[in-house]
Amino acid sequence: MTSISITKIDTVPIHKREIEFVERKGTGHPDYIADAIAEAASVGLSKYYRERYGVILHHNVDKVLVVGGQARPEFGGGEIIRPIRIIIAGRVTMTVELEHNGRREVDIVPVEEIIVSSAKRWIQQNFRYLDPDNHVVIECALGSGSVDLVGLFKKGLRKIPPANDTSLGVGIAPLTPTERLVYGVERLLNSREFKEKIPAAGEDVKVMAFRRGSKVLLTVACALISRHVRDRGEYLSYKEEIKRNIEDFASKAVPELDVEVHVNTADDPDHGIFYLTITGTSAECGDDGCTGRGNRVRGLITPMRPMSMEAAAGKNPVSHIGKLYNILANMIADRIYEQVRDIEEVHVYLLSQIGRPINEPLSVGIDVVTPKEVSGEMRSEIESIVREELNQVTKLTDLIVSERLSIPLF
Repeated sequence: MTSISITKIDTVPIHKREIEFVERKGTGHPDYIADAIAEAASVGLSKYYRERYGVILHHNVDKVLVVGGQARPEFGGGEIIRPIRIIIAGRVTMTVELEHNGRREVDIVPVEEIIVSSAKRWIQQNFRYLDPDNHVVIECALGSGSVDLVGLFKKGLRKIPPANDTSLGVGIAPLTPTERLVYGVERLLNSREFKEKIPAAGEDVKVMAFRRGSKVLLTVACALISRHVRDRGEYLSYKEEIKRNIEDFASKAVPELDVEVHVNTADDPDHGIFYLTITGTSAECGDDGCTGRGNRVRGLITPMRPMSMEAAAGKNPVSHIGKLYNILANMIADRIYEQVRDIEEVHVYLLSQIGRPINEPLSVGIDVVTPKEVSGEMRSEIESIVREELNQVTKLTDLIVSERLSIPLF
């Protein structure tokens, strides 16, 4: 049985510390694009494998590179000179040996077609002006794998799959007011309602918060769409409107914080420098992206918190601990904070060992920040939550493939 270590740590909760740094990269940021397309490719493959073969076969497409193109945006329009390149690399099951009418047959999986169509679909669903057929070139660099499905079923599919890596999942709870602010601002700017209100606001958004005491300096980068901006004056007007909307949101979402907002601070109007794009992403003109360099599973980049460096997006949702344990650790952390009394902050660590059943991690570490001692009752409640969630870990696969649970979590 997995050992669970519960430790009271003598530290000041993040929200009570003098300073705090939090970042989020939004939908159109090149690193977010890389993560999202890796995940879309994995979900597309998983659905195909399960529908055709009754089981999700081995794959990992967690190495995606977004290579920036070249564009010449200008007020009122502009032109794309060189398209964005998206290179999707990984290992996938390409051939499957089946039995039909007593004969063995080899089935060829159309992996590139599945992956490319999944990537294009994500772009179409998340961008208004980035055309996946004309502005993007998608390439696959895949290692091939094969499986004898007949032999696999004869062996019997294991109800609890073994971990296919030795890795660590990390979860935290609760989110601080600053973290909620950063997450909420990006979601606001990339909401459908906001795009209808300010069509000039692009999808490439980055939010960085620096909190000192109760004062937050919020730096926001928001690409503007050139076709919606006639001139310098209109650009500056939109920029001010975006700022006012963020300030209004912050005053309602985190009234306990005094938030100072700065938008597109690299602009230099006197020298004609504006954050203007044709498609809504800086990837159109030289900014690159890579899987694993963006938000952690929790949806934020929180350097003052425990974090895993795993690139969860694109990993298979059946047995890859780099995905499953990072999701599960956050779910466990949320439950512990919500259900166990007198806990101010909780950190959850799940360590796998390759080959062990995924519901039996090698070790579980729980760090709690609490004004009380860790009583027997508290320990029992925490252990109960951990074991209950571990025993339900396989439910994550269906949630991911059905897209009811996405990466990042929120």
